[in-house]
Amino acid sequence: RFIVRPDVRQSRMADFLDWVLSMLSTSSSQTMEGTVIVNGMLQALAQLFKHGKREDCLPYAATVLECLDKCKLSESNQMVLRKLGMKLVQRLGLTFVKPKVAKWRYQRGSRSLAANLQVQGAPVHNQKPEVAAAAQDDDDDEEYDIPAEIENVVEQLLVGLKDKDTIVRWSAAKGIGRITGRLPKELADDVIGSLLDCFSFQETDNAWHGGCLALAELGRRGLLLPSRISDVVPVMLRALTYDEKRGACSVGSNVRDAACYVCWAFARAYEPAELIPFITHISSALVIAAVFDRDVNCRRAASAAFQENVGRQGTFPHGIDILTAADYFAVGNRVNCYLTISVYIAGFPEYTQPMIDHLVNMKINHWDGVIRELATKALHNITPQAPEYMANVVLPRLLPLSVGSDLHTRHGAILACAEITHALCKLAQDNNRSVTYYFSEESLEGLKQIHQEVCCFCFCRGLGGELMRPAVCTLIEKLSLSKMPFRGDPIIGGWQWLINDSLRHLTLVSSAARQHIKESAVSALAALCNEFYINERGEADAVLQEELVTQYVSELQNSEEMIRCGFSRALGALPRFLLKGRLQQVLEGLKKVTVISPEDVSFAEARRDALIAIAKVCQTVGVKGDGSQQEYVCRENVDHIYGTLLSGVTDYTTDSRGDVGGWVREAAMSSLMEVTLLLVQNEAQLINANICKQIMCWLAQQSAEKIDKFRAHAGSVFLTLLHFDHPPVPHIPHREELERIFPRSEKETLNWNAASAAFPRITQLLGLPAYQYHVLLGLSVSVGGLTETTLRYSAQSLFDHMKKIQGDPSALEAFCETLLKVFEDNLHNDRVSVPLLTMLDQMLANGCFDLFTEQENHPFPVKLFTLCKEEIRRSKDIRKLRSSTGVFCGLIQFPGDMREKVFFQLFLLLCHPFPIIRKTTASQVYEMLLTYSHVVEPAVLEQAMAILSDTNW
Repeated sequence: RFIVRPDVRQSRMADFLDWVLSMLSTSSSQTMEGTVIVNGMLQALAQLFKHGKREDCLPYAATVLECLDKCKLSESNQMVLRKLGMKLVQRLGLTFVKPKVAKWRYQRGSRSLAANLQVQGAPVHNQKPEVAAAAQDDDDDEEYDIPAEIENVVEQLLVGLKDKDTIVRWSAAKGIGRITGRLPKELADDVIGSLLDCFSFQETDNAWHGGCLALAELGRRGLLLPSRISDVVPVMLRALTYDEKRGACSVGSNVRDAACYVCWAFARAYEPAELIPFITHISSALVIAAVFDRDVNCRRAASAAFQENVGRQGTFPHGIDILTAADYFAVGNRVNCYLTISVYIAGFPEYTQPMIDHLVNMKINHWDGVIRELATKALHNITPQAPEYMANVVLPRLLPLSVGSDLHTRHGAILACAEITHALCKLAQDNNRSVTYYFSEESLEGLKQIHQEVCCFCFCRGLGGELMRPAVCTLIEKLSLSKMPFRGDPIIGGWQWLINDSLRHLTLVSSAARQHIKESAVSALAALCNEFYINERGEADAVLQEELVTQYVSELQNSEEMIRCGFSRALGALPRFLLKGRLQQVLEGLKKVTVISPEDVSFAEARRDALIAIAKVCQTVGVKGDGSQQEYVCRENVDHIYGTLLSGVTDYTTDSRGDVGGWVREAAMSSLMEVTLLLVQNEAQLINANICKQIMCWLAQQSAEKIDKFRAHAGSVFLTLLHFDHPPVPHIPHREELERIFPRSEKETLNWNAASAAFPRITQLLGLPAYQYHVLLGLSVSVGGLTETTLRYSAQSLFDHMKKIQGDPSALEAFCETLLKVFEDNLHNDRVSVPLLTMLDQMLANGCFDLFTEQENHPFPVKLFTLCKEEIRRSKDIRKLRSSTGVFCGLIQFPGDMREKVFFQLFLLLCHPFPIIRKTTASQVYEMLLTYSHVVEPAVLEQAMAILSDTNW
């Protein structure tokens, strides 16, 4: 602003520009200092040509442009410099042409939303906007010549549309819009023609994005005349689905977002009559983008553009209804879009076929597996809207793709065939028609051939098998559920072979894909057995049953963990008619998997799946108290089942992955709940009091432990059993007290994950004799743990309980007896003993046992000392030794003969080979002598403390 002042301009503007251009010429953008200088010069020039008068800046514009060309800013790796260069180029271009509004531009008349909405129901009249006469345009255009530099400026802006950075492309797009608005009609049309060249599939996604931004700017300013709409709309529709694969992902979300911006701009720019020929294509494309786009920002942009078109144009079919279902917030959830909103919109006939075609052409071969699976489920849900089109057009198109060469297309096509077939069969059954009503002979044969082709070309081997195996298993499941007339066909044996082969090859696939393959194979097995292995009498073929069950049970002892997992879950999925007469064999086989032996101690996943399978088998066969143990859960086998499940709650196996036993405990708790509720609802008398007590006590222990996830699961199961009413679970110890501690109203709201909410409740169970041992065992691990929040709240809850029972000697005695029993039962079990020592140290320091200091040689401290001494014998565990030092120092407060023995143990620790133990012991003994100074003669005390403090331990 200073330079363009009239008085300064005349005397200093030329000199300033000379200095700026010389600095630009001599500075290099390759150095940090040069980058800063060029940045400053470009900003100064941009501001100068923005605020200066055209007649003042015009004499220098050509020189500045020439200097700018020599700097070659488009080759710089600095995004800011390229952006400033683009800004300066467009301002130079605006200087070259006169500042006038083009009279040839398209001007829409009324832009009132209220007016649009009032006439939505009326037919659209072809109202042409007021456009100045061509003769007047010609007169205006002939008033001055367009400088030759404009061609250079426009070319640089068009190149800027392809820049790698969005901010540079956006600046170039705005420049294109501003300069085109000052050009004659013919030149402006040439610019638009050059702009449309950006939209070829030889160009990068950057060019498509920049081109869309420029189109939106031109449309917004009325510079795209209606005659050009027919050229622009096809480009815009392609941009709405632009998705270019790059390696394991794709690019193009910014292009689709910008294409939505173009649609939004066109809605505001044109009269409804101009867009009427293209309404069907634009509305379908926007609906598809709003519902099926992978990225949430694109779905929301498309929804906003659709809303703008409904409001401004008023010609979109069923616009208001669709907007209500697919608003900004509704399209935020991708699963909801694919499975719910899409079905509603497909109910409008204008959108049904375009949506189906888009899913088949663009989404079942998408690079993202989640999108492929959602697309096939969406096809399943949309099938009832167009069953003939699905059966006669879509399915024949998918069958060749399902055995094609491209992996992603093959995967999506197989899943799509499965889902569409299932939907068509359900529709036929609902209408009391044959399941093959919608299928031709060629389609049925093609569905059967998929499995054979996939196996023949070894598509299930290698990395592709991770996608193919679950896809073909899903196909088997859906064809079985569809009740296809394949009974007795050799294809059934092929399907069974593939399921078994998938379960045997779980070890050869990545850990991420194992669970999905296992679940798909098990689901397929269940559907296959239920449909094709049962005869008219509801029984299984004896030979087939013998072969299948024996084969699966034998695989349970395989040396590979994943094979045990797969066949355990497979046994759990078998229908009742296959388990009849074989129940004991199956349960014994699964029980062996749950037993921990030295060679399979780390097979936690196999034990987890076996426990899950046991519960599933029990639910499948049902309960009959006086029935046969080969057919039902009955008096003869219920105790054995509970024994197996309860053994899983004690699995604390750890390996390099951490507490893998937690998976087993979690599965055991879920299975205990499922089996118990099954018995309660059928024959509750099979549950004896001892079993019920064990279940509730183990659940209480798990509810007091340190890992939030498992504590929350245990708490949830505990409250489910406690508050179950149909009918109530019998023999729960202290039911009334438990219902007072855990009111029914808080069953859903109590946050077991939060230590601050869980531990104040669970410590109240310490006052109930039946639960005291197990809750104290769980609390020991939490109070002596390492997690700060768990430690803080569990310790505080424990200390609060100890304060309550200080005035009740009998309660305190009972608590101490239980504590000593927990210690004694877990001697040399580091999982419990180490945190237990830490907990004892804290309890002694907090005066929890002050009542016993009044009696010499009280049995509690004497027994505690003996157990501590035994625990650290020959131990080299530093954490255990440091914790024991704290316990020994705390035991000094108890009078009697034991005090001398405690001192002797501390002296031994002062002489320990490990320096850290000597140093820690010296520090704690020093603090102990300060706290309990009465236990030593004053003269000896002073000398001892001097030795402890002065010695370099």
